[in-house]
Amino acid sequence: MSPSTPHDYAGDVSAAEAWEMLSSEPKAQLIDVRTMAEWNFVGVPDLEALGRKTHCIEWQQFPTGATNPDFVAEAKSALNSAGADPTAPVLLLCRSGARSRAAAIALTRAGYAKAFNIAEGFEGNLDAQRHRGHSGGWKASGLPWRQT
Repeated sequence: MSPSTPHDYAGDVSAAEAWEMLSSEPKAQLIDVRTMAEWNFVGVPDLEALGRKTHCIEWQQFPTGATNPDFVAEAKSALNSAGADPTAPVLLLCRSGARSRAAAIALTRAGYAKAFNIAEGFEGNLDAQRHRGHSGGWKASGLPWRQT
């Protein structure tokens, strides 16, 4: 995939901005693009309070790390099932914002004009001890999440 330009996707948002968008936009959807192992062992955003669910669709397949060739088709199916058309905001989340950025670009190219990357991801950036989950991201922002 070639480097992106500012027009390759709708842009980066913080976890708090993503939650605000999900709270205020009834058709906004969240896709967690991490792996099944990450969902099972680290947790997933919990949108139950909003009457929605997090769509879990791997961008890269575990354990090989190969890009999921069916990602766009799986995302379209999940979004259609949730009643979200290509004009609805779609927020993409991974561990730290890299995979979700690539997924946002892919969905934008597939016709979703409001595909946003949650820049700090679920676990946020590395802290001084090189650990995640304490500095930035969905969990450290105090947003709802659960273990699967």
